[in-house]
Amino acid sequence: MNISLDIASLRQRYQSGELTPLALVDDLLARMSGEDVHHIWISRLDADALRAHARNLEDKDIARLPLYGIPFAIKDNIDLAGLPTTAGCPEYAYAPERSATVVQRLIDAGAIPLGKTNLDQFATGLNGTRSPYGACRNAFDPDYISGGSSSGSAVAVALGLASFSLGTDTAGSGRVPAAFNNLIGHKPSCGALSTRGVVPACRSLDAVSIFALTAGDAERVLAVAAGFDAGDEYSQPLAPHGFDFGRAVGFRFGVPMQKDLEFFGNAEVERLFNETVERMKALGGTPVAVDLAPFLETARLLYGGPWVAERYLAIRDFFDAQPDKVFPPVREIIAGGRDISAADTFAHLYKLRAYKRVCDAVWNDIDVMLTPTAGTIYRVEEMQADPIRLNANLGYYTNFMNLLDLAATAVPAGFQKNGLPFGVTLIAPPHQDGPLLHLASRMQQALGGKLGATGHALLTAESLNLLPDGQVRVAVLGAHLSGLPLNHQLAERNARLVATTQTAPEYRFYALPDGKRPGLIKVESDGASIACEVWEMPVSQFGSFVAGIPAPLGIGKLELADGSSVNGFICECIGVVDAKDITQYGGWRAWLAGRGE
Repeated sequence: MNISLDIASLRQRYQSGELTPLALVDDLLARMSGEDVHHIWISRLDADALRAHARNLEDKDIARLPLYGIPFAIKDNIDLAGLPTTAGCPEYAYAPERSATVVQRLIDAGAIPLGKTNLDQFATGLNGTRSPYGACRNAFDPDYISGGSSSGSAVAVALGLASFSLGTDTAGSGRVPAAFNNLIGHKPSCGALSTRGVVPACRSLDAVSIFALTAGDAERVLAVAAGFDAGDEYSQPLAPHGFDFGRAVGFRFGVPMQKDLEFFGNAEVERLFNETVERMKALGGTPVAVDLAPFLETARLLYGGPWVAERYLAIRDFFDAQPDKVFPPVREIIAGGRDISAADTFAHLYKLRAYKRVCDAVWNDIDVMLTPTAGTIYRVEEMQADPIRLNANLGYYTNFMNLLDLAATAVPAGFQKNGLPFGVTLIAPPHQDGPLLHLASRMQQALGGKLGATGHALLTAESLNLLPDGQVRVAVLGAHLSGLPLNHQLAERNARLVATTQTAPEYRFYALPDGKRPGLIKVESDGASIACEVWEMPVSQFGSFVAGIPAPLGIGKLELADGSSVNGFICECIGVVDAKDITQYGGWRAWLAGRGE
């Protein structure tokens, strides 16, 4: 069977009866039956176990299971009951009694786990070659690195063996492999996905990440996987995201100043990044130059500060007992954490606070930042010959992310002339996961249909509304309009103009006796469309806004010209008894102009 594994397509085929989970499992077993030449897997569930997962779904309601029959792969530092967790080190392996919280959430939603994927040992690396299970090879050209540390998870999706996969991302491990294999790689807001049942790299910074064919698929998975876990001390609920710049007609995107852009001599990547900037402008984005220097200074703390000691702490007993079992480049990095003092730790924490204060100010001027995901890509032989320096190059645009508590989505952005993919990263403050994925979806659509390594089209799923936005929309018709005296009441509440439009033709419009306010009344006949603006504000601010509205005005449901309904200003009928009917003007501005105001 030629089955596309994007989630929307699979759900459609399941719902039509054209496909069953058991038939899909048999197809995947056939796909995975040959030699694992890319070194994707460390262990897999056997055929009987996979078929048992599929049969377990036979009497289930598809509508109640958002990931019904969707196959996924799991990085082998994340627990799956029934398979050992190795973290890329066979001597470290243990048999978990239960699956990681995030894995169990996915299984409970109907997803089918396939197995555990290769990684840079102990999630230390961005290249995919630091594994005793073999260097994981790029899905498009096996002479090149796959990116790491979540290497096998990315290649499994790119080669059509899984619909999505889980990785981890402490320094870029959920983004660099996505860029090198033409995938979406979403690094959620820190704490949004539980890390209980995950072998830590830097426990205070670790995030479980998602690889998917489309941004819509990643959003579906995130909506299921995210959630507070009281058993994880770093877990926190994913808060409403507010203004959705990903769907906005206009948005501001930061672009690193030329002095900070680094492509390591790769002119092709530089060309593709410049093309992406132009594509963002075509989507409605206004570029804003951003000084990346404080972000880069922050990035240097990750391997030049106490977070290396945190890597050592994560496996201290094993490392001290069997250091010779640790892959040489990984051993060199982790050993550097043994001698970091408490005083050193606090000194670096103070530095981080200072850098974060400067970096946070950037978000006053932009909604989202755009960078390359990685400035270049290397052959496997090159990486193995110079593992520390070249790996550091791969983290140039990624290492600062979790230190600054940011969310990010890696997005495919074209192909170099040698056929290798290039990707960019969208970055935003925490809890902006929804807008990031919505913008990523638009970028995929703008780029057009590309083919994955298997020759299957990377379809763009529909734009979804699965994550809480915490926003409320309100239509204004009078003094709250842009530029008029009461508009400041919206601006003070961080409201944004969404649309300039009209009501449905079912209203009469009046100037109240004070001459300063309009009144809108819905009528059964002789109505007209009235000009209005629709604003969006945080729901936390809406109550105070409504409380300040004097009688006879209030907020009710207003029908717009496109048939949609929105909160808006309405008037009590008694309030227009002595009011002047100004319906013929079609709006408050027109009436003011007619009065010479």
